[in-house]
Amino acid sequence: MQQRQGMNWLAMTTLLWAGLTQAGSEPAGLRQLVDETIKPVMAQHRIPGMAVALLKDGEAHYFHYGLANRETGAKVDDQTLFEIGSVSKTLTATLGAYAVAEGHLGLGDRVSQHYPALKGSAFDQVTMGQLATYSAGGLPLQFPDEVDSADKMQAYYRTWSPAYPAGTHRQYSNPSIGLFGHLAARSRGESFEQMMEQTLLPKLGLQHTYLSVPASAMGQYAYGYDKSDKPIRVNPGMLAAEAYGIKTSAPDLLAFVEANMVEANMTTPKDAKLAAAIALTHTGAYSVGPMTQGLGWEMYEYPTPLATLLSGNSTDMALNPQKVTPLSNPAPAKASTLFNKTGSTNGFGAYVLFVPARGIGIVMLANRNYPNAARIEAAHRILQQLDR
Repeated sequence: MQQRQGMNWLAMTTLLWAGLTQAGSEPAGLRQLVDETIKPVMAQHRIPGMAVALLKDGEAHYFHYGLANRETGAKVDDQTLFEIGSVSKTLTATLGAYAVAEGHLGLGDRVSQHYPALKGSAFDQVTMGQLATYSAGGLPLQFPDEVDSADKMQAYYRTWSPAYPAGTHRQYSNPSIGLFGHLAARSRGESFEQMMEQTLLPKLGLQHTYLSVPASAMGQYAYGYDKSDKPIRVNPGMLAAEAYGIKTSAPDLLAFVEANMVEANMTTPKDAKLAAAIALTHTGAYSVGPMTQGLGWEMYEYPTPLATLLSGNSTDMALNPQKVTPLSNPAPAKASTLFNKTGSTNGFGAYVLFVPARGIGIVMLANRNYPNAARIEAAHRILQQLDR
């Protein structure tokens, strides 16, 4: 991909949006590929609406299907806001990495250094980097139901007992990366919401991305649909904003993907701290089989067999502890790496994949939580055709 050294991400997003308005500008073959891939998935899994965004050689292409709101008949379009679930973790990781680039914290810092109330607990032996990569020692996927206040959350962390030595096992966890994001923002003297909405999102040029959707944008906020086809939106919980709280559009999420593909590789980036932060999120901490865990992103050597992606995004990887192999010399991933992340809420399903060396990015947003395997298979099919 050509480097755009003189362009900031506000300008980049503007260009992407401008490209979106050119109705029918996508090549006919690309439309056919996406239609033939996405329509059967929607039919099989009863998905009311989807938005697909593709990046190929610096050009953005957008495809919209179905309904954002069955009750009103509103169709999915370029401004439709979707919940992206755990894809939010990639933005949380970037926020934390930005705080590192600013010098407010280090990934090797002990958690209790930034959360004094946890001094004398297991978090004296857990680093901020281990929190960010789910390797603190067995923090669970979710908080127990009774943890519903800041005081109860603090008490939970204080009494938590690790199942494994820190840094030895991966246990995918909202309380783990959620606490990382919370403490990263606090290291700047801010709330997570303040740092995300007032610093990171503006620096990325994401003007249609929110933690709390404002009244002016509620008309674009899709409804998700649960297993009973009832309309649903995400319920707030402890560290929900940090772990799964982002609502965004396909153009904005693709702009974030392009930032990841380009910004960190610029010789003279406009925002050196942002470039450093993105590069840090691309730096692996450990491997689990063929998957390398970065900050937010999960990475694979490319070309990546479909079976490998399916295994790396399986229920087993999400729910069960995995023994890890620490990387001896961590460094930012090569441009030939495939990056990906899935995300879900009760009513939405998202998937993001990109390969910088091929100039290819794929964003798939749906207002139903459908199986990860179907998302990966669809995206992999599109990727193979784009990379010819």
